[in-house]
Amino acid sequence: MIIVAVEIAVEEGAAERAREAIAKMERATRAEEGCITYAFSVDVSDPSMLRVIERWRSIEDVRAHMQTPHMAEFGAAVAQIRPLGMEVKAYEIAREVPLTG
Repeated sequence: MIIVAVEIAVEEGAAERAREAIAKMERATRAEEGCITYAFSVDVSDPSMLRVIERWRSIEDVRAHMQTPHMAEFGAAVAQIRPLGMEVKAYEIAREVPLTG
């Protein structure tokens, strides 16, 4: 399994301006082969920080995702809100262990 963690620093209010593009990206990505989880959030304590958490079946699925038309369209939408910074990290996970229940 691959986990991708994204942090995007934006000007306050930019997340709201990108809401439609974010929702479209979530819907399209969640329908992709190999996507387990794909969710955006705005930090409760810092509304200028967007986060994306992604879980994928394989790195090949992530690579395919990066080549989709909706990824290109979303990249253009993000450029419109002029991010102040972005960090994207991927983690290859050998196994998943529940911490509750």
